[in-house]
Amino acid sequence: MGQIPEKIGKYRIVREIGRGATATVYLAENPHYPEPVAVKHIRFDDKVKDEAKWNRRLLKLLKAEKAVASRLDHPNIIRIFDAVVEQDQAYVVMEYFPGESMERFCSFERLLPIHRTIGIVFKCCMALDHAYRQGIVHRDIKPANILVDDQDNVKITDFGLALNVSKKVESDSTFIMGVGSPAYMSPEQIKGYPLNQKTDLYSLGVVLFHLLTGRLPFRASNPAQLVYKIVNADPPSVSQLNPDVPEQMDAVIRKALEKDLYSRYKNGADFAKDLAAVRYKIVDDSEVAPDTSRFSMLRKMAFFTEFEDVELWEVLRICTWRRVGDKVALMREGDADQRFGILLEGKVEISVKGKRVMELGPGELFGEKAWLDHVEHRHGATVVSLTPLTYLEINPAALALASDEVLELFRRQIATVVVRRLAELASVIAQDGPAAVRSDLTATGGLDLQLVED
Repeated sequence: MGQIPEKIGKYRIVREIGRGATATVYLAENPHYPEPVAVKHIRFDDKVKDEAKWNRRLLKLLKAEKAVASRLDHPNIIRIFDAVVEQDQAYVVMEYFPGESMERFCSFERLLPIHRTIGIVFKCCMALDHAYRQGIVHRDIKPANILVDDQDNVKITDFGLALNVSKKVESDSTFIMGVGSPAYMSPEQIKGYPLNQKTDLYSLGVVLFHLLTGRLPFRASNPAQLVYKIVNADPPSVSQLNPDVPEQMDAVIRKALEKDLYSRYKNGADFAKDLAAVRYKIVDDSEVAPDTSRFSMLRKMAFFTEFEDVELWEVLRICTWRRVGDKVALMREGDADQRFGILLEGKVEISVKGKRVMELGPGELFGEKAWLDHVEHRHGATVVSLTPLTYLEINPAALALASDEVLELFRRQIATVVVRRLAELASVIAQDGPAAVRSDLTATGGLDLQLVED
């Protein structure tokens, strides 16, 4: 980390408050005004390969930020006071806002109460509505560019990528291909189509989805798959991913994330109006913090090793936590009940036709046969608790509503367990079986192959 300068231009530096890939942000004092300011500072270094090209791009962004700032005056948009470009440095002087980015509220264990989330996104809607009325599209709406303080005051920042839609794209000095964060990009932005305010409303819809569920609407293991999903796939239901979210919110999210521009919200005010209608129906004091102790218990289980945190939170929401005493029949052989369980504490006995087959302990799966059997859906064994126990009950009806990622992980993990048990069973059967036929492998170098002619 470089040394903090005493002054930048006429501004006295107090302390560093943020650092990114290209710029450092400082809290600073203006000798002529009592209010503190934030100074975003960029140093140029032409000695680095491709740095001159990068610097030209930064200059373009800074000029854009300065041009945009002169047209935006809204309580929920960070004000820009000045932008200075010099030979070896450039800096933007902006309003100092002592808030944090919304990124910290995107993980499930840190989600804000729903009424607060709606209130924050409502203010963003109105800010973007104002920007578009001035002919400005932000193009990079994401949690990192939305600041909020403990009073839920909101500021949208980083209009440096903004597009002046009153100019032609070809001649617009603020237009730079490829800007934006892929996970929050609209389908038309990914395709490189002309943009209007609806691209920002789409991105804000993705932010709202993320803040309500702790996950993105479209997730993928590689960029190509992500792009495909954004352009072609429907997002999952918000109320199914988080049952605390009113079902009315599903329609709002669907409209915000419409791939068809004509069906999407036409402006921020309409988006805000629908959010207000949902917010009106929510009782503020009904919010409860998630139980992290249960999450911690699942995190230690081998069955859930491949599950990411956001997927594990989803498992907790769609499954039921059960506690029972000893000698309780959890499942009966022959019953047409597809529920199955994962043992968390205690032991169970698995029996067939009144004979014990095996004993299972914490972390083990039981009753999965009925779910895998797509013809009869019947349990192949009786499961009885040997001790007081705690287990996670999975109801297939609830699992069917899970995200594709969680459903695929369950299928994969259950298949692994079944294959492992079949191998163990084969080993047990082999102990009392007759000797196997022995073949001469030397002639084929270890492979017993024969060519048979017709």
